[in-house]
Amino acid sequence: MLTFSRINRNIRSIRRYRNVLGILIKYGFGHIVEQLNINYYLELGKKIVTLGSAPKEIERLTQPERLRLAMVELGPTFIKLGQILSTRPDVFPKEYIEEFGKLQDKVPSLPFEDIKGQLQLELGYSFEEVFAELSPVPIAAASVAQVHCGRLKTGEQVVVKIRRPGIKQLIETDVDILMGLAYLIEKHIPGGELYDPLGLVKEFRRTIHREMDFTREGHTIDRFRSNFAEDDSVHIPNVFWEMTGETMLTMEMVDGIKISEFDQLVEAGYDLKVIAHNGADAFLTQVLVHGLFHGDPHPGNIFVQQNNRLCFLDFGMVGRLGEDLKNQLVDLLGAILARDVDGIISNLLYSGEITDEVDAKQLKRDLGEFIDDYYEIPLQEINAGKLLMDFVEILTHYRIKFPSDLMLLAKALITIEGLGRQLDPDFNMIQHLKPFMEKLVKDRVSPTTLSREFFRIGQSYSALAKNLPRDIKEFINRVNRNKFKIDLEHRGLEKLINDLDRSSNRLSFSLLIAALIVGSSLIMQTEKGPQMFGFPVLGFLGYSIAGFLGLWLAIAILRSGRL
Repeated sequence: MLTFSRINRNIRSIRRYRNVLGILIKYGFGHIVEQLNINYYLELGKKIVTLGSAPKEIERLTQPERLRLAMVELGPTFIKLGQILSTRPDVFPKEYIEEFGKLQDKVPSLPFEDIKGQLQLELGYSFEEVFAELSPVPIAAASVAQVHCGRLKTGEQVVVKIRRPGIKQLIETDVDILMGLAYLIEKHIPGGELYDPLGLVKEFRRTIHREMDFTREGHTIDRFRSNFAEDDSVHIPNVFWEMTGETMLTMEMVDGIKISEFDQLVEAGYDLKVIAHNGADAFLTQVLVHGLFHGDPHPGNIFVQQNNRLCFLDFGMVGRLGEDLKNQLVDLLGAILARDVDGIISNLLYSGEITDEVDAKQLKRDLGEFIDDYYEIPLQEINAGKLLMDFVEILTHYRIKFPSDLMLLAKALITIEGLGRQLDPDFNMIQHLKPFMEKLVKDRVSPTTLSREFFRIGQSYSALAKNLPRDIKEFINRVNRNKFKIDLEHRGLEKLINDLDRSSNRLSFSLLIAALIVGSSLIMQTEKGPQMFGFPVLGFLGYSIAGFLGLWLAIAILRSGRL
């Protein structure tokens, strides 16, 4: 990994650091900034930021509120980070998750002239060659992109999503800063490694880079379209690839009514119960059949069309479940619904999420109480979203981390279930979930699946048997050549070493000043050499240098806040 100081040498990063740290201090996080020891790692001759206290009106707010406001002021990268962290109740307490969920990604739109330049750059030719018209007023504007309506010369009505010029450079700078801060949090904040800040920032970097590349989003849309090609209850917009690239995405314009406009749906003759049923089945099909699901299914991203057909929009945030993760999810849900505490713990142990630090007996007791809370409730009356979030709260308490895609799934499931209950008061997600889980369990023990699994296991053992003699030989050769090494890392001593280094430097500086004063005093006694105002010039010069250095040292100590 690149060191913090090597990553951030350019002027743009240092200016942005001053801005980021200044805002954090403004909102009352100066004590954390001080612990990070930023100035030492940047190796600057002066402080890049001066610690202070938060304004009175900010101090009255709770810490989660202050952190949300700081993210808003820090701009698009940090707003996006907060939105992603709002899907991680396994990492942050409930009050932080609620505040992060309030972050809105709405910003003023850019002038159309700037957007025209971006279109020209992406297409390689003037957009008038393919667009008969393109509205200069966007229908939506966010920090990364804005969306315009248009019509192609071939007649199709389209929407065009265009990335904001310069946003990529800003986000890359901010992500570099976040990587550096995460590194320092793990290094200097006690218990910081428990939250895995580096892992969170790496996950965020991967997510934001995917979201900025509209070619990836276009391919994702095509995958959804292919997955639901035979399903008349779901429609996915078509992508026009001739007008799509990294900074531009052109899709068909979709007509319909937003799924949350219940009165309009009733007036138009739609059946709300059928819509709720179609929505639940469509989402569970995404998760448990295709392993690719919409990560942000809020009402603005789902339209209802004729014949109660649903249309999903905005595929910038999606979740993915591989076969192993899907099987883990099914086993875990099955154990929860069967009220099997031992089965839940076995699944957590098998997935490797429980570490040695977890008190297994206490965890088992809390899970037992969690199951008891739902024991008397009929299965059809259980709120799947609430059940899942109660379970996640227990995992959070014991610092048991789950894959980020499962956390995204939990939040999306709660959104879908909430919409379903609004559309149909009798809606129950468990009733929709059971057939999918039963089919998956049956498929898992089918002859085709078992033979494929045995073949995969056989290949793995074959590769292990092939490589084992070579690995053993290499190990013995290294031992014989005295090349066998074990790397040991001292953790938690870096701050002590830095403080000792700073103290020894100040002590050396003080000795130098004392030596100058003593030497100058001796010269003054001799009264030899050039004279100035009746005093030896060398003695006068020594006193002056000692006074200047002493004043410099005193200011440095006072600015550090450590007398």
